Amino acid sequence: MENTTKRYWRGLEELTNEADFIKNSHKEFGDMPNDEVSTGNITDGSGTHRRDFLKMLGFGVSAVALAACESPVKKAIPYLNKPEDVEPTIANWYASTYSEGGDYASILVKTREGRPIKIEANSLSSITKGLSARVQASVLSLYDNEKLKGAQIAGKPAEWIDADKLIINELTAIAAKGGQIRIVSNTILSPTTKKVIADFTNKYPNSSHITYDANSVSALSEANGGIIPLFDFSKAKTIVSIGADFLGTWISPTEFATQWAKGRKVSKANRNMSRHYQFETIMSNTGANADYRIAIKPSQEGLVVAALYNAVAAKTGSATIPAPKYGNVNIEKAASDLVASKGESLVVSGSNDLAVQQLVNGINGLLGSFGSTINLGKSVNYRQGSDVSMNTFIDDSKSGKISAVIFYNANPVYDHPRGAELAAALSKIGTSISTNDRADETGSLCMYNTPDSHYLESWNDASPKAGVHSLCQPTISTIFKTRQAQSSFLKWAGLNADYSKYLESSWKSNILKGGKSWTQALHDGVFETDSTSAFNVPVMNLAGAAASIAKSYLLESKGLELAIYEKVGMGTGNQANNPWLQELPEPVSKACWDNYASISQKTAKDLELAKDDLVEISSNGKSVRLPILVQPGQADDTVAIAIGYGRTKSGKAANQVGVNIFPFLGKTNSWNGGIVELKKTGEKRQVALTQTHNTVMARQAVVQETTLAEYKKSPSSGHWEAEVVTSEGKVPATDITLWNGHARTNHSWGMVIDLNACTGCSACVVACSAENNVPVVGRQEVINSREMHWIRIDRYYSSDADVEDRKALEIASENPEVVFQ
Repeated sequence: MENTTKRYWRGLEELTNEADFIKNSHKEFGDMPNDEVSTGNITDGSGTHRRDFLKMLGFGVSAVALAACESPVKKAIPYLNKPEDVEPTIANWYASTYSEGGDYASILVKTREGRPIKIEANSLSSITKGLSARVQASVLSLYDNEKLKGAQIAGKPAEWIDADKLIINELTAIAAKGGQIRIVSNTILSPTTKKVIADFTNKYPNSSHITYDANSVSALSEANGGIIPLFDFSKAKTIVSIGADFLGTWISPTEFATQWAKGRKVSKANRNMSRHYQFETIMSNTGANADYRIAIKPSQEGLVVAALYNAVAAKTGSATIPAPKYGNVNIEKAASDLVASKGESLVVSGSNDLAVQQLVNGINGLLGSFGSTINLGKSVNYRQGSDVSMNTFIDDSKSGKISAVIFYNANPVYDHPRGAELAAALSKIGTSISTNDRADETGSLCMYNTPDSHYLESWNDASPKAGVHSLCQPTISTIFKTRQAQSSFLKWAGLNADYSKYLESSWKSNILKGGKSWTQALHDGVFETDSTSAFNVPVMNLAGAAASIAKSYLLESKGLELAIYEKVGMGTGNQANNPWLQELPEPVSKACWDNYASISQKTAKDLELAKDDLVEISSNGKSVRLPILVQPGQADDTVAIAIGYGRTKSGKAANQVGVNIFPFLGKTNSWNGGIVELKKTGEKRQVALTQTHNTVMARQAVVQETTLAEYKKSPSSGHWEAEVVTSEGKVPATDITLWNGHARTNHSWGMVIDLNACTGCSACVVACSAENNVPVVGRQEVINSREMHWIRIDRYYSSDADVEDRKALEIASENPEVVFQ
């Protein structure tokens, strides 16, 4: 019988296609392009609405409601309490693990009415003492409606049973003929997933696993015998970083930030702190927090390392190496401090050049860092990618040597420098399979799409370093008809095993021997032992490294050099369709919803460019168009562009936002992106900034700071007490506040931030959005100064102007000091 009951409420999804709603929608959502009005699509391409913005971007909740009505999986163990059924208004917490392309965090997931809503750090973990913005935002990616709803064959929806049958038949036929099968993935931290892949390769002996990372540190691994060393910044009294943004994006920034902060803690009892030197091209998050920051070009990076090696060698009585003389007073100062704190010093480099990493090892060897600030007993697993293996795979694909490929949650067509070559070569591969959660740039070119479930819907584990293990458990039933990639591999290998049972069995037989019970490990989320991994002081070919650096790097280069970097929020772009991350202001530039071409103040003046000027940047037949952002502190004659943008098949929030700069990286990028040409277009594109003032303009109370030397003289140095003149004379400002005199008879709330330890990473901004359902508004509304973040982190630069020159005080220094407030 038809339901004829009058309805008083209708959902937004129903309204958007009604003529009256479309006609009047501009009153609420602003003007829309004509083609979007006619279709009822009330997004404006860049996403600029004040209400229900996430729904417009495809973050619907109808499927989620159904999934939340079911228990996630009966074997999942709540972290704190475990009611038999979900109870309204009572939150459940589950211990789980975030592991994405080598990024790692042991987490607690807050669920309410069966829906994950918030993520916190697991205090039982020895690694995770804080979370990054990307981890905080990952809960929103669970609800992304742009993900595939089930399996696909040739771009059309298919039943899993049909896809599995065809895939197994094709793989079996290829194996019988001796055809080559490749599994391509980013770094996998899960030992059980690797065991599943091993089962698959046993079934198909001509299979092999290729690992690459979009944010590659392959040279660091190669220089250390195939592993990544375990660095400990907390033990370092002197830190020198050459291009490594270890507080923002390099390897394990949340872990490193916790270590670094320990060395910055100053109190009446402890009046010492670590000293930090940063040599870099862009003003990175790490550079903004350094004590001494020196701007260098990418082409000079190797020379800086060579000069530092020689300076340290001279001061320790060791042999120097032949290298072009790179003169900088800060190199001598840094070398003196490193030697003075020998055994408690650490030098790191973000370069992906093997010669540079070998020389860095040489410096750490002279300083006695191995065994102290570099742990010889353990290595880490965060980045396992091999540039050589990935380039070989692409070459083999182009020559027709590969018969089948499985892209396990990897998107190299987008995020590899040779992605265009791989895209063209995929047509030569007979069987192509993607487990990516959407038909992205790589998946859309594959014959089969077998979408993996979100990690909050999945069972898994991780081992970020020797002796450290954590578990991932589902916190909601699968929202769509997705399936864990591990289950797919087991199915295709002829092992119809339940992956949750497979995981439990693997842990009981390999990890939990003589330790916790499975239930306890699942409850805690982590299981840690004192296991060590073999790591010897690496063999250093210093002569060869010196010769390579002398050949590859330049004291003076001609033209503009391109510096390609990773943003704290956007990362490599695998979560680009997450609007929380798109709207997160980059900690230093305070820009969002775009990448841009940043240049120094001097370069802007020399080229007669201003903020928002649209320019064309070209190199080796490739070109992109981006707006200019003038960035204090950047090296002169350089232009910097962030990866992670320019997606074309990610979703409404990401598609056509910014440009893809990965193609500008070469096979081997000894100094990043090389020389580029820059041309004016005569057009403008406004950069969305959440902060448009760069300095405090001499306002005393905005920032209160002092130097360590002054603090040692007086702990109250730098503290400025405000006074107000009344009819009764001068009184402290606190005596006339709005809240003075109000008795606190109930709960009082307060928050204290240690600004000496705060790096400005902005994870709290995203966490606040998740905790309080803070809406995003889109690029245009940010430009209109209507961003809605409840927490704002201001970034202020120092100025060289005279304090009386108010206008000049608005201009930052060429290489400013930075403070986050």
